[in-house]
Amino acid sequence: MSRFTLPPENVLRAREKLVLDHFHDEVRQDWDATLATFPHPHYELIAPMTVHDGDGAVRAYYHDTRVAFPDQDHEIIAFRHSVDAVVVEFWLLGTHLGPLGRIPPTGSKHRTRMTAYFIFDEHENLVVERIYFDQLTVLKQLIGGLDKRDPRDLIKLGRAVLGLLATAGEAPDPRLLGTTPPPFLSAYEEK
Repeated sequence: MSRFTLPPENVLRAREKLVLDHFHDEVRQDWDATLATFPHPHYELIAPMTVHDGDGAVRAYYHDTRVAFPDQDHEIIAFRHSVDAVVVEFWLLGTHLGPLGRIPPTGSKHRTRMTAYFIFDEHENLVVERIYFDQLTVLKQLIGGLDKRDPRDLIKLGRAVLGLLATAGEAPDPRLLGTTPPPFLSAYEEK
């Protein structure tokens, strides 16, 4: 298929249903149903440069994010189709009630704009959910709700900063570093 030709409408509708079911099942925390949308679960989080690959790793990711934000939800902003993907812009919402990696809970709410690419292979299998967002936007909201005059909140703020610094030193997943330009770029470079 040409990179300029969208698949037929029935394929786009099937992709759309799968992605919407995926979102719905995540909110319901029905992990079996969510994982069933992939033949092999695979998430790539571009901001922290992490990969969650396989059933166990993705379930651990779900567990950790729902411990941090038990009320996690979303609001879809836009839904777009491409030749091999569905692109969804959405607000991710949640209250920080548990540890987020090494950042202790602050009790603050966040509402963060994100984009997720649901990429399909040539057999129409969902092969990756690749998520782009700004980590600083999340962090600013999590610590922004703390009262800087309350000693207890100052301790939370200090622990959050230490947790952030510890996280910032983690090496990026090498699977996200080995990118190659698309083949059509060579034609432009020759001119």
